[in-house]
Amino acid sequence: MKYTKLGNSELNVSRICMGCMGFGDSQKGMHSWTLDEQSSKEIVKRGLELGVNFFDTAIAYQGGTGEEYLGRILRSLAKREDVVVATKFPPRSQAEIGAGITGQRHVQNMLDASLRHLSMDYVDLYIVHSWDYNTPTFEIMEGLNNAVKAGKVRAIGISNCYAYQLAKANALAEANCFAKFVSIQGHYNLIFREEEREMARLCQEDNIAMTPYSALASGRLSRRPGETSKRLEQDTYAKGKYDAMAEQDGEIIARVAELADKHEVSMTEVSLAWLLTRVTSPVVGATKLHHIERAARAVDLELTAEEIAYLEEPYVPHKLVGVMAQNR
Repeated sequence: MKYTKLGNSELNVSRICMGCMGFGDSQKGMHSWTLDEQSSKEIVKRGLELGVNFFDTAIAYQGGTGEEYLGRILRSLAKREDVVVATKFPPRSQAEIGAGITGQRHVQNMLDASLRHLSMDYVDLYIVHSWDYNTPTFEIMEGLNNAVKAGKVRAIGISNCYAYQLAKANALAEANCFAKFVSIQGHYNLIFREEEREMARLCQEDNIAMTPYSALASGRLSRRPGETSKRLEQDTYAKGKYDAMAEQDGEIIARVAELADKHEVSMTEVSLAWLLTRVTSPVVGATKLHHIERAARAVDLELTAEEIAYLEEPYVPHKLVGVMAQNR
């Protein structure tokens, strides 16, 4: 495994981040395919053995049980100081707004709940799960800064926002001597490259770490054309993000398979090797041992400039999908 600093923070993270959305009680969330605690533990254990030290979860995953699983598992397998734990919180709900709960209080309440779930005194990276259009940015940034000053958070990040929003938030933070966002967790992979329009350049210039989710396009970049799985068929959210462009994306996926054969590696390794030339640490969901094993091997695969260009050449612009499309 290789390691790097997470943007402008002091966090030293593995080049692969284990995405833990697949952990948690399926009866308490929106996904039926999540793992029980023992199965989740086997995945985390293998990740730690391979050198993964960066784990990403969220309070929204399976009604908070995803955080609970991860907290118990890490306590049993690792020293707290040896792992980097990231979790995320959602925007204020309409009920909170109606009750007059401020953005500062919302951040505090969400963080305290996550710390209880994780049974931890602090999280290394606290992430805004998506831009809060109903709360003044100042309130969110001050709430996050309060958490940093209190020692409950080491660094802050954001997910699902536009480049102008990230720049605006960090400018506000700088003007008020608040903690600034050190990372962005956006939707970015070989068949969805819209982050390259503006976000990637902002991050490069300001040393903001890109830790994209959907690094394998919900499995599409790890399976040969025509191959499927139970999760691929059941994940209606992912189908909504990718099915409309399946024909155009198919050429890229075929080229990933071709290069995988050439290098005698998995498609996962090729897809992530490309992404690792662009970002700090992709978030790779793992619900089977080979998911994290192949992801870890990708760190050692170096593609040539010609191979990178070959993978990129068929790409066509995509419409925004998922959370970002909802926020337009």
